Amino acid sequence: MTAGAKRSLRRFLTRGTIGIGLLLLGQLICAAVFLFDILSSLFGLRSSPIAWQLREMIELGAAFGLLAGLGLGAYAFRHAIGERDLAEERLRRAAGEFQTMLEERFAEWGLTPAERDVALFAIKGMSTAEIAALRETSEGTVKAQTNAIYRKAGVTGRPQLLSLFIEDLMRSQPAPEASPRARPGVTAASRAA
Repeated sequence: MTAGAKRSLRRFLTRGTIGIGLLLLGQLICAAVFLFDILSSLFGLRSSPIAWQLREMIELGAAFGLLAGLGLGAYAFRHAIGERDLAEERLRRAAGEFQTMLEERFAEWGLTPAERDVALFAIKGMSTAEIAALRETSEGTVKAQTNAIYRKAGVTGRPQLLSLFIEDLMRSQPAPEASPRARPGVTAASRAA
């Protein structure tokens, strides 16, 4: 199969419901031919027999249709598996880039190791009580650490802290010279001044 034919077939199979629907319709018609043949013989639905050459051609066409459907279904399945693997790889890369971005911001803000842990748990959406239980410390300590994180990041609370990372993720092409946050030591408070 040529590269152009493969691309055309891939486009046909990935167009969604139209391609899959036509594929299923073709297989349904081919299966109906075999079922009708068996049921007509079993229940005597056909009063006059058809020529054996025509019957062989019909059965051969139906068998070819079923085999073609099987082949196209296998191709579509293989393509879907490849797309899933590609999506998983992209997700792994994005998770790695997000982790790198977190580490860069934490270093930029000068967070201590304990503050880094608390900030990460806060970004994950955990409550102060949950963070305290995980870190085996008091809620007061966690509150003090979150306040230190917010001060160092130049934000007033968890929603603003999270929005800093969401903005970074949504930025398609970060331009370090155009983004004050990309420069070490620049916080939201210093940008506002």
